[in-house]
Amino acid sequence: MENNKIAVGLDIGTTKIVAMIGRKNEYGKLEVLGIGKAKSLGVKRGVVNNITQTIQSIQQAVDEAQSVSGQKIDDVVVGIAGQHIRSLHHSDYITREKSDEVIDEHDIENLVDQVHKLVMLPGEEIIHVLPQEYKVDSQPEIKEPIGMYGGRLEANFHVVVGQVSSIRNIGRCVKSAGLELADITLEPLASASAVLSQEEKEAGVALIDIGGGTTDLAIFKDGIIRHTAVIPFGGNVITEDIKEGCSIIEKQAELLKVKFGSAWPGENKETEIVSIPGLRGREPKEITLKNLSKIIHARVQEIIEHVYLEIKNYGHETQKGKLIAGIVLTGGGSQLKHLRQLVEYITGMDVRIGYPNEHLAGDSDDVLSSPAYATAVGLLMEGLEKQSKEEIVEVVVEETKTEALEEDHAIEEDTTAQKVEQQQVQRPKSKSFFEKFTERFKEFLDNAE
Repeated sequence: MENNKIAVGLDIGTTKIVAMIGRKNEYGKLEVLGIGKAKSLGVKRGVVNNITQTIQSIQQAVDEAQSVSGQKIDDVVVGIAGQHIRSLHHSDYITREKSDEVIDEHDIENLVDQVHKLVMLPGEEIIHVLPQEYKVDSQPEIKEPIGMYGGRLEANFHVVVGQVSSIRNIGRCVKSAGLELADITLEPLASASAVLSQEEKEAGVALIDIGGGTTDLAIFKDGIIRHTAVIPFGGNVITEDIKEGCSIIEKQAELLKVKFGSAWPGENKETEIVSIPGLRGREPKEITLKNLSKIIHARVQEIIEHVYLEIKNYGHETQKGKLIAGIVLTGGGSQLKHLRQLVEYITGMDVRIGYPNEHLAGDSDDVLSSPAYATAVGLLMEGLEKQSKEEIVEVVVEETKTEALEEDHAIEEDTTAQKVEQQQVQRPKSKSFFEKFTERFKEFLDNAE
């Protein structure tokens, strides 16, 4: 029965919109049943700037995924990115009235709810509240305070903030495309699920996801996310530079970048020339590959230096912040020739390209293991993870009902019903902070109709 559970990841990017439908096979690996891709026309730098075009692109991608897989798509897990995302660090504490009782989930929820009340800039909303480490009374660096005694519970938080309007526009597009929002997740987190190993997250690693419109950064250490940032440049600005620098049209510039582009200008000789057909009978244009790689190198260097500044701000050079596993590059932009070597040269850190193939079933299409699909694979994984968690909760509630009926067989039915209700009232405690945000967001969309 478990194998029939399917989920859909919807990656609304600046260059492309991808709908990926899949399930887990008997070995726990991802079996992708269908994938749909459409050119993203209404999104710029991760932000929707044309609702109608975005809806059409979503529908196109979803229709293609449906026809390939033969499955009907109803709800999707959507990723949030864009230049409006920012993060901050915050410390907060609560004083517990009953310090003679152990700390439980309720105390942690109270602390997190307190952080959610932080006053943001106008038009901003807290998306994510991620606890880093806790402090109970005077004991620092506690990873899991549940079950401990203490009067004062304190924590450092990584808070992710985004523009309310930008987030709601994405939700509106999804709903208008005839889909339900199963969940929302931060795109760098989805990419991290797809390409990073648990060992890397423990040792310390920086994930750089180079998309078309933005470059996302997520830093992990001791298995916890420590820093996130969105740099408002991606592969598209490189294409734009080639277009301007070589006086050619965008389509040709993109083709040049993908086919002949290199981030390292030293390897091309002056004699290597590529000929571009002229427009409407005009003379063809000749471009040297050395000149092309110089244009690419200048822009890529700027993007990497921006990202490296964020890594420095996190404090990777200190012993506490040391990133032993170095950097993992993913996203469509990471496929640029010699980019890995350039990043190693600029940062002095170990670098590898992150492919999402580790989680895919052995017979998967090679195309799916491309770094360009890392976010979509991660979103699909999040969707399946959410479903399995819900199944566990359902089983627990069913077992509770059965136990209640067996124990209180002699007691009146309404008493039994009350017990079951109590169990169900307690159930939301296991919800993540992000699920709560999703629920509030869904309510807003329903009310706006």
